[in-house]
Amino acid sequence: MLSDIEIAQNAKMKRISEVAANLGISEEDLEPYGHYKAKVSEDVYTKFADKEDGKLILVTAINPTPAGEGKTTISVGLADAMNRIGKKTVLALREPSLGPVFGMKGGAAGGGYAQVVPMEDINLHFTGDMHAITSANNLLCAMIDNHLQQGNELCIDQRRILFKRCMDMNDRALRNIVIGMGGKANGVPREDGFNITVASEIMAILCLASDVSDLKERLGNILVAYNTSGEPVFAKQIGACGAMTALLKDAMKPNLVQTLENNPAFIHGGPFANIAHGCNSVRATKLALKLGDYAVTEAGFGSDLGAEKFMDIKCRYAGIAPSCVVLVATIKALKYNGGVKKEELGAENMWALEKGIVNLQTHIENMHKYHVPVVVAINRFANDTEAEIQFVKDFCSELGVEVSMCEIFAKGSEGGVDLAEKVCETISLCEESTDFKPLYDTQITIKDKVEKVAKEIYRADGVTFTAQAEKAIKEIENIGFWDLPICVAKTQYSLSDNPSLLGRPKNFRITVRDARLSSGAGFVVIYTGDILTMPGLPKKPAAFNIDCDENGNITGLF
Repeated sequence: MLSDIEIAQNAKMKRISEVAANLGISEEDLEPYGHYKAKVSEDVYTKFADKEDGKLILVTAINPTPAGEGKTTISVGLADAMNRIGKKTVLALREPSLGPVFGMKGGAAGGGYAQVVPMEDINLHFTGDMHAITSANNLLCAMIDNHLQQGNELCIDQRRILFKRCMDMNDRALRNIVIGMGGKANGVPREDGFNITVASEIMAILCLASDVSDLKERLGNILVAYNTSGEPVFAKQIGACGAMTALLKDAMKPNLVQTLENNPAFIHGGPFANIAHGCNSVRATKLALKLGDYAVTEAGFGSDLGAEKFMDIKCRYAGIAPSCVVLVATIKALKYNGGVKKEELGAENMWALEKGIVNLQTHIENMHKYHVPVVVAINRFANDTEAEIQFVKDFCSELGVEVSMCEIFAKGSEGGVDLAEKVCETISLCEESTDFKPLYDTQITIKDKVEKVAKEIYRADGVTFTAQAEKAIKEIENIGFWDLPICVAKTQYSLSDNPSLLGRPKNFRITVRDARLSSGAGFVVIYTGDILTMPGLPKKPAAFNIDCDENGNITGLF
């Protein structure tokens, strides 16, 4: 059996100009990065501005488990299958971060016979967007510290500088550092730290900005510190916004690549869903909607994180709405939620499946709260038994939800035709009755928003706010940002804030330990549990397996 990278390396890719031409994009509107990837120029937005938008399909999942669910694989395979049945469909995905690529999670290019290519390029550097974001982030940090060094005209309180440096790698040693050591010439000593690039507010801003002007305005609105009088200091007061915009102007342009079956895919932006808002860029999604009759996009991790933020943050700001949600699960993962150990998931276990399927049920019910129809996609494995498959089918039927047994990993689009047909049928049947609506009104208090999400989506009994969280929320509200959406940083492994509570936990409360304002992005980050914005590498990182021979051929990349 070929590995993912071997399948990708054997792919017969088309020149990116040919892929673009099939979308109606001329060669003059492409900015190629080699033969098989390109950025799309600003002129494309103007040329297609009057075209009616296609239908938006959001792919999400149950809570992730060690068994794996294959959400990106299903997303890619669904887009291929939609095109296979004659529906002009464009894929819009997030960019992978080097942190998980070299760490534990792996890349984000799909798997088996449902991948986006060139896979190695996409997972490693790609078109440099991550580096541009990192550079813009760290330019602002450098200018803040230079402001302190050059007299501190704004009277910034060095103990209350909020904006951190970043890098696109897992490095726990950089979470908390001291800078400016070595005497007066080397800056003002203070505590600092690093976030991973995908947790930077710059990443969130890039993904939510509508154009370059909006980007610059949002960059200027970043809260970077407080002064010695307790007043907020914003990035526009530091004077870095023009230079940051210059660094990001090309990164704002969506990246066009292709699937293994030569269908178009925009891959642009990549905030994590457990520590950020977990969706690809608004610009890429909107372009996919203009260029296709259907657009397939993906939200990070389970629907309690990525999809909730997609609905309550991205859709709210972008003025878009999904016509259908595809909810991905595996029978293995459902049994894991029922208490089966990872090494025993291959054996039939109806008791565990019946116990664990409540996780799937909860995610279905949660998505229905946004008044959007749901289709369940079961990523099928060879050792799934007929009894287990029939149980899932009957369970979904009782909930009034379509379910498709997908073999996309092994068969590509052929294994996703049933899913594609059911998605199209669901959209057609529900078109007039779909009335998308965010979960909460932003005009309620920050704490009320947290309570709403905790009770409605996580199914908590309530929320406990620590003294630090109470203080932080009060401060955010006092400077006038009480009416923003919230972005909850929470474990992806459970509906609760405790990763060990699987299935559908009961009798628990969510504990909020802190809150931070992302005023440029336009949301308030709510911190729960021990979620870190700079991950660390595992004991045996994936980097151990990756190599490059004397001819430049990469091996071991999944």
